[in-house]
Amino acid sequence: MPKLATFPKAELEALVDGSMRLSDYLEFASGLDVDGVELYPLIVDLEGPETWSRYQQACGDMGLEIPMLCCSPDFTHPDPAFRQQEIEKEKRWIEMAHGLGAGFCRVLSGQRRPEIARQEGIDLAADSIRACLPFAEEHGVTLILENHYKDGFWEYPEFAQPMDIFCDLVEAVGDHPRFGVNYDPSNTLLAGEDPLELLSRVKHRVVTMHASDRYLKHGTLEDLSREEGVTGYAERLAHGEIGRGMNDYDAIFSTLNSAGFDGWISIEDGVDGPEQLERSVAFLRRKMTEHFP
Repeated sequence: MPKLATFPKAELEALVDGSMRLSDYLEFASGLDVDGVELYPLIVDLEGPETWSRYQQACGDMGLEIPMLCCSPDFTHPDPAFRQQEIEKEKRWIEMAHGLGAGFCRVLSGQRRPEIARQEGIDLAADSIRACLPFAEEHGVTLILENHYKDGFWEYPEFAQPMDIFCDLVEAVGDHPRFGVNYDPSNTLLAGEDPLELLSRVKHRVVTMHASDRYLKHGTLEDLSREEGVTGYAERLAHGEIGRGMNDYDAIFSTLNSAGFDGWISIEDGVDGPEQLERSVAFLRRKMTEHFP
């Protein structure tokens, strides 16, 4: 049976600027029907390595694990020095994941810069990810490549957001015991593509999953695609209660089960309040019981 975690989507800004303490968030999360919490490396309370084991212990005392660290390296910059800095960042985040007891650390391709051609971007990202893999293996951490939309601090969307580029990047990195896919069905919707088609193509590489539901407050997916060059998430985009948006979780979980998936499912929800998050947790628990007996 997969395990269920939650990510502080609604609380992230406060955790990064320090107006909310991580201990307070963990206390809140411990009241949810989840097995763990996915964390973000820029949370201010995680700045010092001496804090990592302390928070791992605090989670353990609350009956929680820390399975994943949600990182956003930018590997598609044309400057080799910039990419090397991003590789070093990812290595530090791997160390942080290890220190927190997390088995998974996210990687991305990078930003979809207009001057970077398709194959060049794939090559730059694949080379950078491969450069991190020996370090990840030394620390017992698996790098998970997400079909992402856009980091909140980026100007351009994810280079590998389109399905064909993402799948080609997965193949370019190649098979490695410390490399897998973090599948996010909502991000496929934002690319104007079918989440189930992507899942069918990468299902045997999926080791973790982000669970969310999305809807557009106004406009269309075509309108969203025209908003490149705007820092952060588009205003028209909203996270919705899981089970009430555009994703078919029966089909998703059935496919994952058929592929033997037994990893972590991490919830990105709660932006409209804790009651919404509680309903999303209950929905996912019910569907997990149905599809992973």
